[in-house]
Amino acid sequence: MYPNYTRRQGSHEKILVTGACGFIGHHFVEHLLKNTDWDIVVLDRLNYAGTLDRLRDIKAFDENRVQLFVADFTLPVTENLAKEIGGVDYIVHMGAETHVDNSIEDPWPFINSNVIGTYRMLEFAKSQPLLKKFLYFSTDEVFGPAPSGVWYKEGDRHNPSNPYSAAKSGGEQLCIAYANTYKIPILITNTMNVFGERQHPEKFIPLSVKKVLSGEEVIIHSNKEKTKAGSRFYIHARNVSDAVLFLLLKSSETLDIHDPGKGKYNIVGEKEIDNLSLAKLIAKILDKPLRYQMIDFHSSRPGHDLRYALDDRKMRSFGWSPPVGVEKSLEKTIQWMLLPENKRWLDE
Repeated sequence: MYPNYTRRQGSHEKILVTGACGFIGHHFVEHLLKNTDWDIVVLDRLNYAGTLDRLRDIKAFDENRVQLFVADFTLPVTENLAKEIGGVDYIVHMGAETHVDNSIEDPWPFINSNVIGTYRMLEFAKSQPLLKKFLYFSTDEVFGPAPSGVWYKEGDRHNPSNPYSAAKSGGEQLCIAYANTYKIPILITNTMNVFGERQHPEKFIPLSVKKVLSGEEVIIHSNKEKTKAGSRFYIHARNVSDAVLFLLLKSSETLDIHDPGKGKYNIVGEKEIDNLSLAKLIAKILDKPLRYQMIDFHSSRPGHDLRYALDDRKMRSFGWSPPVGVEKSLEKTIQWMLLPENKRWLDE
């Protein structure tokens, strides 16, 4: 479908990042700018979760290194757009619809973005003769709820419990098929709950910050008896960005249909935190009282899972662990949110 465009001789390596105007994507672009000399191509359709203000805020509009294309990756990459992008060495497919509540209300945008959109990017990857790696950025939620004492490893079976996680699992299966059928060098990362600067205020941490500051009640997802809060392994977006670049540079694995764990990596925060403890920590950092209510979401809205957990031993054995701990990352993020010039991100 696409001409085999190649890079000019002697030029820097080039990476295409989808969803780079989104929350995690813009942190990854910032990490690339600070830690590589690569040319960066940004592909984003600028929906409600993606805004150019994020790239402006990190001063990423370096026309010598960053090209921005406003395009919908759920549609075919046109020949003209492919020509403008040119040849790339890496593709990191971070663009996705990610909100569980929204997926329960209307699954189609999630299927369209996370399955059809992944298919479109894999088709584009087939046209890239210099492609070294295609990295599909997935979620812990594809494995479904984790009972106490269980941490899912790379290659474990999927058991998605809501339309969002099912769509991300579908994208993973397409990646496996394309790696097997077309020999595209593909990696998959499964990442747990990510937080950081410029996160959409619908997410738990910025929403809790906003409610604690205003004296409102924070809703805590709990079990049916309202005695146990849901728990996650929270990790800052800068740590995630560090892990992704580490894998692009260091991993020699790619997906292998005969070895379910090969070419897959779990990116995990260093410890499990329940959401009530996290809300208390947020209130402590803000030096404000915490008003909260435990709510059994799962009984009324199946698809909300109490616990997710991933095994991080593969990444640790490979030489990577989060550079900055969750408490320090959280404190720095909240301090950033409180600066007058940054409070607008809580009011998006």
